Amino acid sequence: MSITTKYLKSDLFSGLVVFLVALPLCLGIALGSLGANASPFPGIISGIIGGILIGYLSKSHVSVSGPAAGLIAIIVTAIGTLKQFDVFLLAVVIAGIIQLILGYLKSGSLANFIPNNVIEGMLAGIGISIFLKQLPHAFGYDKDFEGDDSFWQPDGENTFSEIFKALDYISIGAVTICIISLILLILWDKYKIQDKIKFMPGALIAVIVSILLNVAFEGTAFEIRAEHLVNLPVFNSFDDFKNVFVFPDFTAITNYQVWVVAATIAIVASVESLLCIEAADRLDPQKRYSDPNNELKAQGLGNILSGLIGGLPMTSVVVRTSANINAGAKSKLSAIVHGIFLLLSVITIPFLLNKIPLSTLAAILLLIGYKLASPKLFIKFYKLGWYQFLPFLITIIGVVAIDLLKGVLLGLLISIFIILKGNLKKAYSFDKEELHDGDKIIIKLAQEVSFLNKAAIKESLQELPANTKVTIDATETVYIDHDVIELIEEFCKFTSIEKNIKIKLKGFDAHYNLAHHESLNHITIKHKS
Repeated sequence: MSITTKYLKSDLFSGLVVFLVALPLCLGIALGSLGANASPFPGIISGIIGGILIGYLSKSHVSVSGPAAGLIAIIVTAIGTLKQFDVFLLAVVIAGIIQLILGYLKSGSLANFIPNNVIEGMLAGIGISIFLKQLPHAFGYDKDFEGDDSFWQPDGENTFSEIFKALDYISIGAVTICIISLILLILWDKYKIQDKIKFMPGALIAVIVSILLNVAFEGTAFEIRAEHLVNLPVFNSFDDFKNVFVFPDFTAITNYQVWVVAATIAIVASVESLLCIEAADRLDPQKRYSDPNNELKAQGLGNILSGLIGGLPMTSVVVRTSANINAGAKSKLSAIVHGIFLLLSVITIPFLLNKIPLSTLAAILLLIGYKLASPKLFIKFYKLGWYQFLPFLITIIGVVAIDLLKGVLLGLLISIFIILKGNLKKAYSFDKEELHDGDKIIIKLAQEVSFLNKAAIKESLQELPANTKVTIDATETVYIDHDVIELIEEFCKFTSIEKNIKIKLKGFDAHYNLAHHESLNHITIKHKS
């Protein structure tokens, strides 16, 4: 997909907004993955590559890639297993190669089998997680990094306990800046001020105002401490910058644990990326289609390069993507711009960016979370009925209370259960609601009757009253599973005789062998014409 400059102005500013959201995410995910004493720069490397390289290679118009919170637990475990970071980087390179192969094998089409109610539930669940996770930052309590979406924390806390704990550490300055930022953002959106004041998105205004307020609050009761501000590494020399790059140890290529870690990263990162671009296509106002197989190739190349120069593994990320769309992104140029801003910022203006309060970024994410989990969405699926609403709701609960992948899996399982249940009901129909002795009953089979329908058909046949006349009609049936044929045959040979039930079979072809039993002389058989 070629890069277009048709929407240059809107893409420049949406890229800037995504950069402001992505910056603390990159830093926080690096700290969560590597520990507080390690350099957070591997997260920045991943964000830059995710923006520039994957942004260029991907055929998704609005998705944004970078380090993902969903990979933190895998990274921590992997480094603990492999002992050395450079060996872990080799696993990242191999993971990228696996993703590249999966793309060429066209494995991305698997994402098309996820129903829309599960995708929408995933988005709403992420929205709720984002909203809840930003409340402590809004209060000025930054124990967990910005953008963390895990319900259970390593310190034993969880999303809700962190919120209550934050109430004991309220920073007046942080709360004030968050409230002012929210007011600016809401007014900017409500009155469409951006349409009147061109090239000035609300998020950018909120950030500029927050920096000015942070400076104004210095030396007062509203002063915001350093731990509540963006914390970008500052390089004092070229050697400082050069030393942050680490290269993989290729001598560990024969270590089977490296391959296990690589396969794990490749699978999880691929699934998360595919889910994200599905979600991105649904959020895209223009409803454009993204090629999932191309996305796997792009993600693979991105992870290969990230591993080669010391970066974390990456995926397409819903938080960045939704921020991108909400900021008005029209093309992939926005993702590339955000990557360029990340690169330039760490080289030129880290001292300025380090004055941005985390509470103003929390305000931006609070609104993003609210829009993803809008009450209108819940009403929409509730009105569609329980078959649509239940998988949607279960997915939300799973994403919020466990994690994204397990939440989606729960939603899929519920959807499959509902499909099977519906399939059981549709396998046949009665012409009567209440059954009595002596009735004439027609059991009409559906087009396809599988082994999954066996239990329901068996129960219905067993409940038929004595002395009835029963027609089992298969005239419109294309396929009947052999197990169901045997079940009907056994009913005809034994149960129907015991209960004096006269049976007429319509549409059962002779090769079903129902006509070749002497014990079936009480049955009328009509073959398909």
